[in-house]
Amino acid sequence: MRLRLPALATLGVVLLTGCGTGGELRSAGRTPPANGPVRLWPTLPPASAAPYDYGEGETARIPGIRVTAGDVRRLDPVAVVRAGLKVPPERAGEGGELPARTVALVEACRSAPRTCPVLPPYFRDLTGDGRDEMVLAVRMPGRQLSVRVYMPESGGLTRIMSTSDAVLSVQLAGRDLIMRAPSAITGYEYRTAWSWDGRQRAMLPTQDEILRTRDGGRRTPVPRPSAPRAPRPTASLSAERR
Repeated sequence: MRLRLPALATLGVVLLTGCGTGGELRSAGRTPPANGPVRLWPTLPPASAAPYDYGEGETARIPGIRVTAGDVRRLDPVAVVRAGLKVPPERAGEGGELPARTVALVEACRSAPRTCPVLPPYFRDLTGDGRDEMVLAVRMPGRQLSVRVYMPESGGLTRIMSTSDAVLSVQLAGRDLIMRAPSAITGYEYRTAWSWDGRQRAMLPTQDEILRTRDGGRRTPVPRPSAPRAPRPTASLSAERR
């Protein structure tokens, strides 16, 4: 054993030498200095209120709706929308109200189902509590869409998201609701991701982006609301059922 130790030591030196002659780290050049954020106009007073009503954080308990065993799949979507019409205006929020013409069509869904503006619901656990939420949409004039999310809570139903806009598509991705809307800039569109916020106990627009479209802007522009609206929702419910 004593005679083999020097041999092993010599082999180790050879290996180390070989490692140092090829594949060593090389400099990629000087790293540019990092510039931290610089606050501009630091003497400006803070804003007293948000410039627009985004509809974020606005929730409402839906009167008269009972959810058996927390299963929203048993609910009638038309009944849910009609019950939501009884929410007081101060609790309805920017995206919770529907125009008079749409309200009349919702009320007539039973007698005139072909003109019913309530689209089929989708279901997904968006809050992470192990129970599905109900995702609904209501068509409105001018190719607008009102998108709502309802959460079973304490035996009843709470609307945790409500927004409306001219839209291109709505998608479910994991626990996010992603809405795409047209932009006034040719070749671009807005994409907004709504996510559950446990502190606010509501779906909030956590990401709002303007992106290039794949078709290079050949899409015919969709009319946008007359009033400025910050959450740029989407769509024709292209999400798949679970």
